[in-house]
Order: sequence, then structure tokens, then C-alpha cells
Amino acid sequence: MRTTAAFDDQAVGAALPAPRGPVSAAILDALANPPPPGPLPLAEAERAAPYGEDLALALHVCYELHYRGFRVVSPDWEWDPDLLRLRGALERTFLSALRADVEGGDDVEGTLEALLVEPTGGTVSHYLRDHGKWWQLREFFAHRSIYHLKEADPHVWVVPRLQGQAKAALVAVEFDEFGGGRGERMHARLFADLLAGAGMSGDYLHYLDAVPAPQISIVNLMSLLGLHRGLRGALVGHFSAAEITTAPNADRMARALRRLGADPACTHFFTEHVEADAVHEQIMRRDVVGDLLAREPALRADVVFGVQATDLLEDALARHLFDCWRDDRTSLREPLPDDVRDVREG
Repeated sequence: MRTTAAFDDQAVGAALPAPRGPVSAAILDALANPPPPGPLPLAEAERAAPYGEDLALALHVCYELHYRGFRVVSPDWEWDPDLLRLRGALERTFLSALRADVEGGDDVEGTLEALLVEPTGGTVSHYLRDHGKWWQLREFFAHRSIYHLKEADPHVWVVPRLQGQAKAALVAVEFDEFGGGRGERMHARLFADLLAGAGMSGDYLHYLDAVPAPQISIVNLMSLLGLHRGLRGALVGHFSAAEITTAPNADRMARALRRLGADPACTHFFTEHVEADAVHEQIMRRDVVGDLLAREPALRADVVFGVQATDLLEDALARHLFDCWRDDRTSLREPLPDDVRDVREG
């Protein structure tokens, strides 16, 4: 089993994933060589299914160049104008679908208040708490690893786009996400520890090839909102939704892990979020959203969009998980290679 030392020792990015369609194949073929690329499939990007596997992976690969990058891929690709033009086409396809599929509006207060209403059941964390099997929790960890091993990174991009109290308060939240100055307490490191405790790899993007589009689309949303100054209000809305809903979900996940007798490192990741995000919820609503909208009231609809788009994609992931698990089949593109279904049935 890999140890969590790999989390800190990875000075370079992950290996390139396998393509999932013509657009991702063209991008991955281009990245295998130095820029500039040959012709890139702009027309295919504009026609791609907005929530499909090809667009999700293609956009994720483009965004990853702004994070750690990939092994043997030239850093010059990050700002290659041809690749950025293709990424822009993918973003327009994705963003247009999101805007069409949410209700919209500018009732920020009502939208955030609705997130505070505790669901009585029907969520993934409710299912895992009450009925989840060990193999299902491990699959859930694989899905979430695409984000949690870079937890809070997408939200840093909004910091220079904020002012005053909103900026100071968001940085305070991020300070906790990054461990309060202690590397071993960074939430990304805690998730790597969780993976090790579950007998899984803590290597960055280790499970990318196995994770399907619904989870990748959630991470793409964060990167999209973070990288565009014009979407700063939506990024604040997304981050607020995440902080408001995390604590109760994390509590249910901790209960699921205790029920199954999981390694304490698995439980610790979630108990840490129960404590931290209960405070973050208040800070985000009052000091970040409140101050941002006092300064820029025109961003109200963007904040609402960020919340609604997050809910839309999280609901799509939940439907995918339930559809698979109810049929007792894997929710991943390929089963975990060391999957053992009968170790802990609880």
C-alpha cells in the first residue's frame, strides 16, 4: 500500500489520463509534444455534450495545467493561445448548459437560507451513514479525491478579485483549509491520510481515469469560476454553498465510518470538517457574501448562479451513485483494483 509520504513528495504532476472522446484525445495528443499544436477540434468542442465524458476530461486536463500540470508536459502549454482558444470553446459549451439548467434569480438570502434546511434523508451521506457498505465508501473516496487532494486551491483565485472585509474573511477561511500554517493539517493532506487509512493511493489524481464525468464536472465548475474574474460572484456563491452544507454531511460520513470500524484517519478528515465548516458557514454568509454584495450589488444573480450550479452538479453525481449502487455495480469507470466488498458490512 502506498504511504501518505507520496502526497508531499510529488514535486511533479500526475501522468496524463486516457482520452474519452475526440476532443480530449486531440488535447492529450498535443500535450505529448511541445507547443504549438497542430489543428485543434474547435467545432467538436462546441458540439460536445456539456456534461459528457469527453468534455469533462478535456476541460479538466486544460485546467490542470494551471495547478500542478502533468509529468512530461511542457509548462509552456499553460498559456498556449491555441489551447486557450479550445478551452474557451469548451467553457462556453459547459457554462451555457449550466445557465440553461438552473432556475436563476437574485434572491441571495433565500437561496442561502434554503441550504440551511437539513434534509431528512435521500442524500448520499444519509445513505452511506445508514446503509453504505465499505466498497461504496471507498468508491466515494475515489470520486472525491479528484477535488480533495487539491482542496481549497480553486478558491484562492478569487482572493485578488475581492476587496475589504470580503477578501479578509475569505482568506481566513482558506487559512483553515490550508491547515492554519501547518502542513500536516492541510485538508488535502488529511484526505491523503484518509485514503491511506482506506487502503487506497493518496497520489494526486491517481483515480482520474476511474472517475466519471459527474464528479469531474463538479471540479471543473470550481476551476471555471475561479479562473474568470467576471465569475467572481458565482465562485463566492459556490464556496458558500460548499461551506454551508459540509458540516452536516461530514457528520453523517463520520458516523458511517465509525459504524464500519474504519481507520481513525478516515474519520478524522470528516470530524475536522464538522468543526471547521460550522464556523466557516457564518463567515461566508455574513462577511464574504454580505460585504461583497454591499460593494457590488450587481453580482447578486451571479452568487445565486454559483449556488444553483453547484447543487445541479452535486445532484447529478448523487443520481449516478444511487443508480449504480442500487444495482450493486461500481459507480466508477472501472472497479478499484483492490476492491474487497465483504470486509466491513457493518
